[in-house]
Amino acid sequence: MAKDDVAIPRYLRIKNYLLAGIAKGRWKEGDVVPGEQALAQKFGVSRMTVNRAVKELTAEQVLTRIQGSGTYVAQQKYQATLIAIKSIADEVRGRGHMHSSEVHLLEQRKAQEPLTQQFGVPAGHVLFHSIIVHFDNGVPIQTEDRWVNSVLAPEYLEQDFGVTTPNEYLMAAAPLQGVRYSVEAMSAPHDIALMLHIPEGEPCLVLKRKTLSLEQVASVATMWYPGSRYQLAGEL
Repeated sequence: MAKDDVAIPRYLRIKNYLLAGIAKGRWKEGDVVPGEQALAQKFGVSRMTVNRAVKELTAEQVLTRIQGSGTYVAQQKYQATLIAIKSIADEVRGRGHMHSSEVHLLEQRKAQEPLTQQFGVPAGHVLFHSIIVHFDNGVPIQTEDRWVNSVLAPEYLEQDFGVTTPNEYLMAAAPLQGVRYSVEAMSAPHDIALMLHIPEGEPCLVLKRKTLSLEQVASVATMWYPGSRYQLAGEL
């Protein structure tokens, strides 16, 4: 057992194991997951401990239990939220266009307020910070300002974000457990206007999104879209 695992409650280790397996495709929607007895033997714990982990994942709508049948991977509700959790590169390619990006900042910082509160971490906790502009056929359509929890995505600074996107890396590195977001209209400040090639003060759509993974905040991102070039849409 790794030294870090000792500090993690046993039921939470089981939750993390199941979440990671779902994220990596070991168990897909509708698949049955290992039973309580099998998990109890694997982790060397009581069935009561396993039951707590499974009950919490069921309450979070990650799993669903069918009496007399077993426990299954539930339909992932975050995929049906107003703002789909997918890479902007996929959105652009889905329109038959070419996606490209420009990295303006990629750094490591120690958390201070208000980030300590947003991430639920102590002051000095290591966070990664990136600012990236995304293009659709050479036209800037999004400025992405993202803070990332280094514990969940330790190799974030090593990624080539000209080839992949932060969202694509994070979806693979940190199993998605939940999302919180808000959308508002704001005037573009000077730095955002420069990156999006728009006049300062032009109306923008601003999406603020917090993603959760393994009982922790994985990332906090603010995405700016020029109002004249973009609309946010979805289905319920």
